[in-house]
Order: sequence, then structure tokens, then C-alpha cells
Amino acid sequence: MRPTPPDVLRPRLPSPLQPVEDDRFARRGVRLLLKRDDLIHPDLPGNKYRKLVLNLRAAADAGHDTLVTFGGAYSNHLRATAAAGRILGLATIGVVRGDELAGRPLNPSLARCAADGMRLHFADRSTYRRKSEPETLAALLRAADAGAAYVIPEGGSNALAVRGCTALGEELREHTDVAAVACGTGGTLAGLAAGLGPDRRALGIPVLKGGFLGADIAALQRGAFGEPTGNWRLDERFHGGGYARTPPELLAFAEDFERRHGDATGLSVERLYVAKLLYALTALCAEGAFPSGTRLTAVITAAREESFGEPVGA
Repeated sequence: MRPTPPDVLRPRLPSPLQPVEDDRFARRGVRLLLKRDDLIHPDLPGNKYRKLVLNLRAAADAGHDTLVTFGGAYSNHLRATAAAGRILGLATIGVVRGDELAGRPLNPSLARCAADGMRLHFADRSTYRRKSEPETLAALLRAADAGAAYVIPEGGSNALAVRGCTALGEELREHTDVAAVACGTGGTLAGLAAGLGPDRRALGIPVLKGGFLGADIAALQRGAFGEPTGNWRLDERFHGGGYARTPPELLAFAEDFERRHGDATGLSVERLYVAKLLYALTALCAEGAFPSGTRLTAVITAAREESFGEPVGA
């Protein structure tokens, strides 16, 4: 019998749940916990494993030997897909936003993709924005010489990814009242909320500007479960200026959090997602957003070594 992706990948599940003693939360009667999804797998940490695993199983079941997916030049999703392909013996193609990058030296993120065997195809930004349109997608696949590849969307967020993330909520259901996660495409929050069940709340902290994510998450839940769940919300105030923007106050906060808790937890705060999440929860707690007695869980979806982001202002 052909081994399944989970058998080969050997994830650490359930991921650890760590209590954190922090007076900024304790004085409000709030108990802070860290859900260490960054420790699930060294090459597919956090939501990368949860969002990819059912897609990888579907690709294997259908007999595909090639994966194709999409991302920006600093995409952690591209890196995780490339690593999964290497481990599982699948070819991978990454369609990268920005044809102006073709021919230039690869940044560290794309260099790691290439080292894991991913073939990179650079698409102009106008075409890339239309990649969900069937004709544009077909043209991109032809241009990338993808053949009969299994297609995974940008960020890995589709119905299978959302269903894969329900396990995260199920692992937390008996241990938390509010589970919070930083959001890029919204797939993790969509699955987390469903897995938590109706008597627990999920909070999303978008790391991009735009205000579009709520509709996307509702659509992902409709695709995965038939209708949206009513137990999640977004707070759009903590993007720090947009994706990969790391203003000085955010960096100072991350360094302070590491000084406070690094020795006890082993956590090195990833700057593009996790820092914004923890900063948001600290600010919300100071605002009195969580009643006394709340068990508040921060889902740590990324490892510090993933922070190959663009510089501030890029």
C-alpha cells in the first residue's frame, strides 16, 4: 500500500499548548496560552502543514506527480509546498508574482524553494491578479509547462485546506474560550472557527490592509461546510501598514516579548505574522476586550526562521 502524506511527513500532533505568565494579561484576569503549531514539522510548520495535508493526500490519491501553486517572492506557502514535494518525491512548480523578478538573483525565500527542487515561473502582476479566472489560470499553467499538475491556490487556502485546519480548533476546544490567529488568506481562521464549535470564539488578526478578508473567509467556509459559522470576527487594526511591514514599535514589542518569555517557552517571535498577533492581543487585553476568566490562546503559525520578508516600505 502506498504510504499517505501524513505517514511520510510524520507531524507532531497535537501541537503543544504552553501557558504564559504575563502580567499584562494576568492583571485583567486573562490566561494566555500559546498553541505551538510552529513545532508541527520542521519544513511545514504551523498552518502550512494543516492546510497542505489534505491537498497532498488528494493529489496522491488522484495519481498526480506534480504540484503547482502560487505566491509572492517571499511566500512561506511556496517554501512549504517545495519542501513537501521534496519529501514526498513530487515535482513542484511555483508561479511567482512579478515578471520583473525573472533573471534576477533569487532572494533567500525563493532560493530555498529552488534548492528543494521547485521550478519557478514568474508571471506579470496584472495576469497574476486574474489567476482565479479559468482562462487566465489555464494560460498560466500552459506557460509554466505544468501539464496535468495538481493545483493548490495561493496561500494553500481552499476547501480541503479549511477542513484540514478544523483539527486545530478541535485540539483547542476543551482548553480555550477565545483562539486567535494572524490571517493572510483566511483559510486557517475559517477552519479553526469550525473546529472550535459554536460555544468558542475565533479571532482573526489580518496582516494585510484592505478590509476584504471577511468575505473571503465566509466564502471559504461556504465551500468547505455549506455555510459560514457565526463564531469568528476580525480586528483589522493591527496590520502595521500592510504585509511584510514591520514598524519600529512592532519590532520593539517582539524583542520585549522574547525577553519576557523566550527562556520559558523557547519561542522566537516571527515578525510578519506572529508579532502582529501577539501585539494585537496585548493591546486588546489592555482595552478590556476579554472578560476576566478568559482562556485566550494565540496560535503560533510560523517559525522565526521563516521571516524572509520584504523590508519596511517595500
